[in-house]
Amino acid sequence: MHRLTKAHARQIAVRAQLLDANRPTDLVSMVERLTLLQLDPTAAVAPSADLVAWSRLGTSYRPADLKNALEQDRSLFEFNAIVRPTRDLGLYLAGAAERPIYRQPREWLRANETFHRDVLDRLADSGPLTSRDIPDTSLVPWPSSGWTNDRNVTQMLEILMVRGEVAISGRGGRERVWDLAERVYPPDVEVVSVDEATRRRNERRLTSLGIARAKTTAMPVEPIDVGDAGEPAVVEGVKGEWRVDPAAVAALGDEFHGRTALLSPFDRLLHARVRAVELFDFDYMLEMYKPAANRRWGYFALPILHDDRLIGKVDAIADRRSSVLQVNAIHEDVAFTPAMRVAIQAELDDLASWLGLTVESA
Repeated sequence: MHRLTKAHARQIAVRAQLLDANRPTDLVSMVERLTLLQLDPTAAVAPSADLVAWSRLGTSYRPADLKNALEQDRSLFEFNAIVRPTRDLGLYLAGAAERPIYRQPREWLRANETFHRDVLDRLADSGPLTSRDIPDTSLVPWPSSGWTNDRNVTQMLEILMVRGEVAISGRGGRERVWDLAERVYPPDVEVVSVDEATRRRNERRLTSLGIARAKTTAMPVEPIDVGDAGEPAVVEGVKGEWRVDPAAVAALGDEFHGRTALLSPFDRLLHARVRAVELFDFDYMLEMYKPAANRRWGYFALPILHDDRLIGKVDAIADRRSSVLQVNAIHEDVAFTPAMRVAIQAELDDLASWLGLTVESA
């Protein structure tokens, strides 16, 4: 049982997410360590995947690097709105033939066997294609009262993606371009058993988080728990048991060198909001879905990391028409020191430069 101070737990988490002073140097190795970049269309400042990459790599990163890795080098792949390293592809195709696992989509797929074949045949003959280029020959419409209602082609493509039959070949703007998986994925993918894939995904996730709970609340997009990966630990002043990456514990023997970083609201350092409170004493909620009058921190407030602490939020919006990064407010969770203020301003200037904008404060 490892016994950690809260400061040590934070340092483990920050290092694991490549947010200490020892920055990564290239996009693919960064994604391989983080295991994922979450795609989200919100671009109040910049798309989240790009913000996450910028916060690690700095102004040397260009969004074109991500597009090239996905569409040309194929060193990364997109799967369920997440970018992952191609070296992990087999871990996400494990058990693909048994998907979907829920009754409703399984029955819908079975009722649309001809539609299923038609989609594959159209891609084989004419792919890569967008969903709009594929005729809807479904016999049974997709049953939903929400935004997916009657979006039959899109639903079929997404089901065939998780089954490993089709893949996202690229994007035209925000629109996905689809093709047969065999023309997108490398031919030598090692697909392991479901149990082995689960074990290795948990291990990979723990390496990227440093410290996590064995089991906790289910999360959309990606779990935040790690099963029995790693070794048990307790954190001083925090209830319950954790799992910790033993290599990260060993690294505590090296002096920690932190830095200041502006983070995406979807950043994995604080994606698990309960963990952010427990380890960082950091309260955060993405407020873009709230009425403006009810927001505490702003539409798309950027969390501020300083050394091993989350110390505040920046309410900023990129006004590209005016070529300005508009900083509406900087919220202090702790009293900022002069050094913190200087470092935060330097990060804002760096962010604006990367975006091709200038900083303007309210």
